[in-house]
Amino acid sequence: MSIKLEQIDPCRWRIPRQGGMRTEGLVFASAGMIDQLRREQALEQVCNVACLPGIVGPAMAMPDIHWGYGFPIGGVAAFDAEEGVVSPGGVGYDINCGVRLLRSDLEAAAIEPTLARLADTLFQNIPSGVGSQRHDLKLSIAEEKKVLSRGAGWAVEQGFGTRADLDHTEAFGCIAGADPEAVSARALERGRAQLGTLGSGNHFIEVQKVEQLFDQQAAETLGLFPGQVTVSIHTGSRGLGYQVCDDSLKAMLKAARRYGIELPDRQLCCAPLTSREAKDYLAAMACAANFAFANRQLITSWVRETFETVLGKKSADLRLSVIYDVCHNIAKWEEHEREGRKRRLCVHRKGATRAFPPGHPETPAAYRGIGQPVLIPGDMGRYSYVLVGTAGALAETFGSTCHGAGRVLSRHAAKKAARGRDIIAELARQGIMVRAAGRATVAEEIPAAYKDVSEVVDVVEQAGIGKIVARLKPLAVIKG
Repeated sequence: MSIKLEQIDPCRWRIPRQGGMRTEGLVFASAGMIDQLRREQALEQVCNVACLPGIVGPAMAMPDIHWGYGFPIGGVAAFDAEEGVVSPGGVGYDINCGVRLLRSDLEAAAIEPTLARLADTLFQNIPSGVGSQRHDLKLSIAEEKKVLSRGAGWAVEQGFGTRADLDHTEAFGCIAGADPEAVSARALERGRAQLGTLGSGNHFIEVQKVEQLFDQQAAETLGLFPGQVTVSIHTGSRGLGYQVCDDSLKAMLKAARRYGIELPDRQLCCAPLTSREAKDYLAAMACAANFAFANRQLITSWVRETFETVLGKKSADLRLSVIYDVCHNIAKWEEHEREGRKRRLCVHRKGATRAFPPGHPETPAAYRGIGQPVLIPGDMGRYSYVLVGTAGALAETFGSTCHGAGRVLSRHAAKKAARGRDIIAELARQGIMVRAAGRATVAEEIPAAYKDVSEVVDVVEQAGIGKIVARLKPLAVIKG
């Protein structure tokens, strides 16, 4: 399929309606990014999403766009509550893969002598890698279902954190409408031993320092200062979320045929939002999202314990507090104003982040003057960014922006590029310690596998769908 693109401005590109598209496509990207995208299938996926029934506004792609299952990763689309659909391909397999950022009162120079021990102890205390499990957290099926219903709140009830953690988590760490009875026995089985684990792939725990501030007022509100130690936690719903997605695809293919929905791609199988199939999927998806919130909450608790043990300080002295926790892969019911009226929409964000503006009621009260924090991880060799949401994002992208750097090399290509190299040693020479369950994951995640995230957030800021606050530099990285 030959994709026609029209440049709107330096960071926006329109895909006019063509073929079965019900609406246009809108891509946020620089000219250089577009040159790369023309050689890939992700733009065709934007067109395919625009073919789905009940879509409201354009099918969108953020500057970290790359090919994904069904929707492109970096894809955003909203669907009308009465006429639209929900598609598991618009959420993905790693439901509520997301990022949580912790701040501290520590300065990077002060922890340098103990950084290696800190990295080793984090790696020991938090299981990582394919199929990683905890053996000290035994959940019955009944207790696991409570996790799925309550999310991060369950973990806080068990003593893993405080109410303040929930106040700084998207949706307070619990997506409404979760029904554990909608989750298969196989999904429950896969998730039960994986709560509190990092997993593999692009998931990580990263000890960082604040390298540069771009907005002093916003940084002060978020509690950030130059040279400060921060910790990022990037993981999701593990095997449970994967199984929820896998289970739903079979049902959604049948549903699409039953309701006469013409699919440009089988991976976009979907069901009307008013249907039983859609309601079942959203109930199971919410369970997986809540599992992910609880997962990051537990890991937060063990990160705090690790810092206390290694540094010999009490938690109150370290002040390792949550700045924010944000979803990357989710479909959420939201109310947005379109064409002069408020509409109830199911907003799909797949490899995209919510970015609500100052004053929005769903922005935490402490941040209502600056906007919702937006956490954008880069690769393990360069930097990550903290942004805040904007009014422009709410008006144009349903309050959405990018979620990371975006891959430019497949995992296979990355391994090929890393062949014969000692990536861990290379990063060590840059002052970045890496602890990983296996060298294969490190090879898949080499910095060259990703776009330079600074170019991604520059597009976001230029487009007005996010505002840069700070850049964070990795000091120690824990990988699966």
